Amino acid sequence: MIDLTFWLPFLLASIALNIAPGPDLLYILTKTIRHGKKVGFASAVGVCTGALFHVFIASLGLSAILVSSSLAFSLVKYIGAAYLLYLAFQAFRSSGYDFQIDVLTEKPESVFQAFKQGVLIDILNPKVAIFFMAFLPQFLREDAGSVSVQLFYLGLIVIVVAIIVEVLYVLATDKISAKLRSSKRFSIWLDRTVGVVFAGLGIKLATSSM
Repeated sequence: MIDLTFWLPFLLASIALNIAPGPDLLYILTKTIRHGKKVGFASAVGVCTGALFHVFIASLGLSAILVSSSLAFSLVKYIGAAYLLYLAFQAFRSSGYDFQIDVLTEKPESVFQAFKQGVLIDILNPKVAIFFMAFLPQFLREDAGSVSVQLFYLGLIVIVVAIIVEVLYVLATDKISAKLRSSKRFSIWLDRTVGVVFAGLGIKLATSSM
């Protein structure tokens, strides 16, 4: 029989955490507005794949290294921040494009590129590892088997909830922004906005502490 006294609070907490706007969701929404729902979906899958990496290492106890070692935390943090700033630079130098013309002056971002960026952004953010190490142990149970197995499947559930929430966000965002993306002026403005977002996330990550 399903223990609702355990699963209901856990699922509600997982939903609340994923609905609340954060860096991952902001990244996914900007990609959706800029390139459409396919790229938005790919970004969401990429972010969740990166999160799955953190769940895996959390289940093995390796995330504790990032929490206990300031050197390891700083190394991963600065690599992640540098990557975000690189993405910001690319967005700032973009000249935009117009979906209404036959020949595009700039190739739109591919699904694979969005997926790869999503994976790297999440893997290179040590705070994701710390989040799982802080959140998941609260729901460990003595009579539920191996701690590593519990951490893994609880983390997996959080990711499943995340992908469902993010897909709904992508669908809603794409519907609202579909008409706006046909304007090249808006496209250029959006690139600059995306650049500011990535730069802000990169600086925030670089200046963050444990």
